[in-house]
Amino acid sequence: MLPKWIEKRYRTLWESFQGRAFRFENAVNTLKEKIHDSEEQVNVILSELRKEGWLNVNFDPEDARKRIYNLKSPEEVISETLTIDKKQLTRGDLEGLLKAAADLIRTRVDYAFILVLLFYKRISDKWGLEFEKAYNEAIADGLKEDEAREEAKNSIYHDFDIAEDLLWDNIRKDPARLPENFSKAMKILAERNPELKDVFENVDFVQFTTNRENAEILRQLVELFSATSLNHVSPDILGDAYEWILKYFAPQKAKEGEVYTAREVIELIIEMLNPGPGESVYDPACGSGGMLINSYQHIEDELGRSEADKVFLFGQEANHKTLALAKMNLYIHDIRNAQLILGDTMLYPKFKEGDGIKRFDMVIANPPWNQDGYDEEILKKAEFWRERFRYGFTPKQSADWAWIEHMLASANDRTGRVGVVIDNGCLFRGGKEKAIRTNILNADLIEAVILLPEKLFYNTGAPGAVIVLKKSKPEERKGKVFFINASKEYEQHPEVRKLNRLGNEHIMKIVNAYREFSNQDGFSRAVEIEKIKENDYNLNVTLYVFPEEETEEIDIAKEWEELRKIEVELTEVEKRIEGYLRELQV
Repeated sequence: MLPKWIEKRYRTLWESFQGRAFRFENAVNTLKEKIHDSEEQVNVILSELRKEGWLNVNFDPEDARKRIYNLKSPEEVISETLTIDKKQLTRGDLEGLLKAAADLIRTRVDYAFILVLLFYKRISDKWGLEFEKAYNEAIADGLKEDEAREEAKNSIYHDFDIAEDLLWDNIRKDPARLPENFSKAMKILAERNPELKDVFENVDFVQFTTNRENAEILRQLVELFSATSLNHVSPDILGDAYEWILKYFAPQKAKEGEVYTAREVIELIIEMLNPGPGESVYDPACGSGGMLINSYQHIEDELGRSEADKVFLFGQEANHKTLALAKMNLYIHDIRNAQLILGDTMLYPKFKEGDGIKRFDMVIANPPWNQDGYDEEILKKAEFWRERFRYGFTPKQSADWAWIEHMLASANDRTGRVGVVIDNGCLFRGGKEKAIRTNILNADLIEAVILLPEKLFYNTGAPGAVIVLKKSKPEERKGKVFFINASKEYEQHPEVRKLNRLGNEHIMKIVNAYREFSNQDGFSRAVEIEKIKENDYNLNVTLYVFPEEETEEIDIAKEWEELRKIEVELTEVEKRIEGYLRELQV
């Protein structure tokens, strides 16, 4: 299935050319005139149509350096799609495969092994697809078969430099040596592709299989994945499958301190902050990369993949295993315009510019809530601490406002906007946190505070909050904070009984209120900062917006009449009971 924006272009081209041959410049003129696409976008569109089999490409008989194009008819496309879909994996097929893998390992084995195997299978299968394409092009250019084969192995045609003997199917040929062969392959791949170092260096298949039971689990996992080809699977479907595994194991991993942010909460923040092409997006606590991926997908859904490829994504993560998950997650989603770095953001921010930290258009995060160990003494040892913690220092038991300060310092002075998911307690706690809150409020940097429903997160039943901050507020929002009480905006989670989630209608209700800056009784309200000062700089949303309880209108006369009838009936019952008692006494 093509993305909607590509399908729209297909229909436009079909209306103009039907089944007739056309050249690149004809497509450019048509799409420029009717949809205002650029020449660069048209290149991408034709490439996508060709890859999906909706467009035939041949050499131009008048000029062999150029191509001529023929669109397949809608009927032809539907017919082929129905045939191909029988062989291609659907979202359900992939989730079924991963559910079988998850059931196989249960809770005995780190789920990262499933994700690494999924990743390795994908890059191997894709290498085969890239090889086939390069080989056919080499043959078309006049090379002999053996020359074409050698040419097609060249790393310039592939996402990753993989030797043929290290491909999945070749490793699988020797089941007795799977652990050694996978470990060897991953070591060599990390050496030939430095960007894969974080992905592979923390997965030790030899150590994993010292337990005989685990050795059998690995063999079964390999056979399970081997039954399926991942080369033609859409990045969206494959990415959703990867996310499914993260979500599936989230309750288990939450106990170990790993936090999976519900995708609905991420969507809420992305919708409010609205990233665009050419902008930079930074997550200083990027986890498995969900916020960066959703930022990319937001642009892709609105404007298409070519525009999404113009956004610049940056992330830092302190846990090396989690960073590996994020790198795989981005690749599986086919997102390449991201830079992820390992490191403790609080002490060693890795993205720098000149003599300070790098500034970004959009800064988003769900940092660790109430993280301890970052008091004044520690933070004064951090890089660029004067620049980053100018509003005060946090207490040892909670770094919530230190994260917010770092995010503010990382935001561009003109375009910078910040969205953070944080513990609700930081809105009203006293002491050092209140001092920082006071300074940030007085600087008029807080634009909105949203109280979330309870039970949205795997690691806590607490409601949590979203704080939106801006370096440069619109004139009409200056001197005010917009409060939204979304505590009642939820539905029961369809898969995890103890959880709630934000539905689409809840997300849009919150987003529309934020965009319109509109007061709604019991839901949203713009409050002057002077009023917040009167409340001792307390940002507890329920102080300013409290959901109205539904009241039932009562017809007093009717209710009184009903009450009179009940009294008469009670009197009659009492008389009957008295009669029965007298009869018993005789």
